Amino acid sequence: MDYASIQVEHIFRKTKGDKYIWLVVIFLSIISMLAVYSSTGSLAFKYQGGNMEYYFMKQVMMILFGLLLMYLAHKINYTYYLRISQLLLYLSIPLLAFTLFSGVEINDARRWLTIPVVNVSFQTSDLAKLALIMYLARVLAKNQGNIKDFKQGFLPVMLPPMLVCGLIAPSNLSTASILFATCLLLMFIGRVNMKYIAIMAGAGILLLGLIIVVAMNTSFHARVDTWGSRMQDFFGHGQEAYQVQQSKIAIANGGFFGVGPGNSSQRNFLPSPYSDFIYAIIIEEYGFIGALLLIVLYLFFLLRCIKLFTKSPGAFGAFLAVGLSFSMVVQALINMAVVVHLLPTTGVTLPMVSMGGTSLWFTSLAIGIILSVSRNVEQEVEQNEGRKT
Repeated sequence: MDYASIQVEHIFRKTKGDKYIWLVVIFLSIISMLAVYSSTGSLAFKYQGGNMEYYFMKQVMMILFGLLLMYLAHKINYTYYLRISQLLLYLSIPLLAFTLFSGVEINDARRWLTIPVVNVSFQTSDLAKLALIMYLARVLAKNQGNIKDFKQGFLPVMLPPMLVCGLIAPSNLSTASILFATCLLLMFIGRVNMKYIAIMAGAGILLLGLIIVVAMNTSFHARVDTWGSRMQDFFGHGQEAYQVQQSKIAIANGGFFGVGPGNSSQRNFLPSPYSDFIYAIIIEEYGFIGALLLIVLYLFFLLRCIKLFTKSPGAFGAFLAVGLSFSMVVQALINMAVVVHLLPTTGVTLPMVSMGGTSLWFTSLAIGIILSVSRNVEQEVEQNEGRKT
């Protein structure tokens, strides 16, 4: 056995947590590499002189670094994330505000912030999403004794989501909506009074209306126009979006078994076939079988996290696992629904599959935190079994 094999075997022995979740991650990573390699041909000819391996190798490196982050995150006791959640939230809020007014603008939306010196851009909403779910899990776990009380139980979990989602919404309404829905779910399973949850939902709708009114009279009006045109296209009152047309063609080409890996024709016509519409390329090349496999992987991942929720001895770990997994899986299902034209175009990517850098890394961190909870649950079970014997 060579040195590399010994090192790999050593890493596997050191890797803890739900093995099924690790397996889902490996499958998604393989699908991502295959789909990105197939969908970046036009990009390679446009920017890299036809070097088809460039974006493939870049995605491989991104995934490997993401797996490293996941591994490191899962080695840390999940209670550590309880201690830093408040700090991360307080850091995220000013970053979101700065991004909203001074971030990098792409397609009339300011979502990106560039880190000086290293020149790396990231979506501040990715950090805020992780921080808010961690913080909400912390507050819900801490306040279980008086969770039915309006002042002590409800207000501490209402104000941060309203503020964070309100800052994200003008530039990224879909992400804000997913995050807000995740917060409502956490409040529900955290035993917050249903009357208060209804108040929260109503306040969210009012906040969205206020954002639209303000945006219409400021420099953000282009985003409202974009939302309106997408809704018109979806409900048939406008011309069907070009990417939706091309996506439907890709799905029709795929049929039941697909046209085979690397044989997609729509990758040359679909805008962003490597990110927002990568699911269309997967359906075209792997057919209904590939489409169904991906759905099953995400739902199985969610199922394992729900099982983790039922087994976790601590409330914080339980809320953390459900919140992070729900946010990721709902994003995936929304992306798929957009591709098959069940929802209007949103711009959200397919987690762990779409080509990306920092977004993939934040998702990897989230899964690593879930695996940290799983690792500690396993240790708790082993200790209990040891006491019985």
